[in-house]
Amino acid sequence: MRCAALAGALAMLSPSLANAQGVDEFGAYGGMERTGPTGSPQDFALELRFGPYPPNVDDEFSGATPFQDTFGKKKRYLIGLEFDWQALRIPWVGTIGPGFGLGYTRYKADAFLAGSRSERSEQETTLTLLPAYAVAVLRVDFLARETPIPLAAYGKLGLGYALWSVSDGDGVADHAGTKGRGASYGWQFALGGMFLLDSLDQSSAIEMDNTTGVNNSYFFFEWYRSALDCFGDDCMHVGTSTWMLGLALEF
Repeated sequence: MRCAALAGALAMLSPSLANAQGVDEFGAYGGMERTGPTGSPQDFALELRFGPYPPNVDDEFSGATPFQDTFGKKKRYLIGLEFDWQALRIPWVGTIGPGFGLGYTRYKADAFLAGSRSERSEQETTLTLLPAYAVAVLRVDFLARETPIPLAAYGKLGLGYALWSVSDGDGVADHAGTKGRGASYGWQFALGGMFLLDSLDQSSAIEMDNTTGVNNSYFFFEWYRSALDCFGDDCMHVGTSTWMLGLALEF
């Protein structure tokens, strides 16, 4: 009789225990725990990007270096955002889908005096760039998701487009009626590696997933090249070969 009564009591108690779910100071409990490394549904990625951006303006001139002469060799940096739709998951590989990015950088120096390439005036000249792109993104994250190895890799291939503007102290520069602004376009590709930050503190990663929907977070390092030369047509070359690093969030 005692065994039967105990069994009945446990049967009545189990539904209430099953409904007790949440997240406390010790992490998730009652079924809200992340059951595997993937956690909540994963459909998108957002990257915050930062790195040097030396434009290839001087590449179109034979022997001359007007950009370097004006702005010097000091590194200027770009900050940008990228949004990726992880449209399809390939078993044992990772995800593939379209990605869209936008960045901003600006170069500033004292302008040369008229007719001189050595003496500078007190008036500033600037070059502002807004590089954007649309790429196909393949993320190979099988190791990070299914094994203890917290590493992933990716490749990107697509088209880039950059708005540029040259200004002086009076606004957009004007030379013989030609405004100092325009757009350049071309192809670009990138290769990168990622470190899964979740591996440093799994309980915090689980809590973040359960409360905010951020599935995974990565630190990444990327090398990329953009050939923004209008496919060989006549335009200012504002592409680059450089590296980027940043933080990627998957949700």
